[in-house]
Amino acid sequence: MQDGGVQDGKSASELIDGRIKELGDWRGETLARLRALIREAAPEAVETWKWRGVPVWEDAGMICTGETYKTVVKLTFARGAALPDPKKLFNSSLEGNTRRAIDFEEGDTIDADALKALVREAVALNKSKTKR
Repeated sequence: MQDGGVQDGKSASELIDGRIKELGDWRGETLARLRALIREAAPEAVETWKWRGVPVWEDAGMICTGETYKTVVKLTFARGAALPDPKKLFNSSLEGNTRRAIDFEEGDTIDADALKALVREAVALNKSKTKR
């Protein structure tokens, strides 16, 4: 996993570490778990920090963002509408033509295998578009 960019003297990975620690509750734990699964599925991905505080994972383009809200941790896949989702993980932002998201609420179980498959599909889609 690489680190993309620096802000306020901190790398994107350090900023994401800080966000997880600052949350200090189930949202931080969930974001940390999702981050670990993304890293497992896409070890070449670069972590970036965009839009004043959103963790982003990229490999040949954006894979997904990891936003935190009061009641959900949201993974938004930049090109989710084009990804196969046989386990029906996408449960948010379903009306758009491009993005799809997964909202994780407190106590939700994360289907690690299905999520890693989705991340790998996103990377493969990105790479297929860059080869043209």
